[in-house]
Amino acid sequence: MNVSFEKLTEPSQATVDLINRWESDPAIIPLIRPNKNQEELDSRITVTQTGLKKQLEYKQIYLIFLDNQLVGIMDYMVNPDHLFHQIDNTAWLGILIGEREARGKGIGYQAINYIEEEVRRKGLKRIEIGVFEFNEQALKLYRSMGYKEIARIDNFTFWKQRMWADIRLEKYL
Repeated sequence: MNVSFEKLTEPSQATVDLINRWESDPAIIPLIRPNKNQEELDSRITVTQTGLKKQLEYKQIYLIFLDNQLVGIMDYMVNPDHLFHQIDNTAWLGILIGEREARGKGIGYQAINYIEEEVRRKGLKRIEIGVFEFNEQALKLYRSMGYKEIARIDNFTFWKQRMWADIRLEKYL
């Protein structure tokens, strides 16, 4: 099993098509974006090459490969407005393992280690993340990697006919 990472600089249509497949997967949607109600949960977002390229203006985006097959994507932003604690030199992480066959194999762990090193190289001192409270697998992973809970934002996202909290975690590098 060979896991590798590549910084995204020029989005291809093939990459955009995969991201759109993942963004439309009913099993993934509740994990990657907050939804206020069932209607938002059922809605689909379309990513374009232009839109993804625009994201590169404020995000560092990395592709995740397993045996040379694109299986996920991760990114970070510096000091975004949605941080729970507005502390300078903070990275906000996002990670998505989109291909089912790539989940549960330690790829997320490797990806987080990789992006933490990238964040360190940029001179950032802190990472903050948000994980929906029902995503127990992600919470367990982040906690095992030294992330500490700093807040819970109640009634943050809708899933399975109820509202759930967003758990904010941080790690100092």
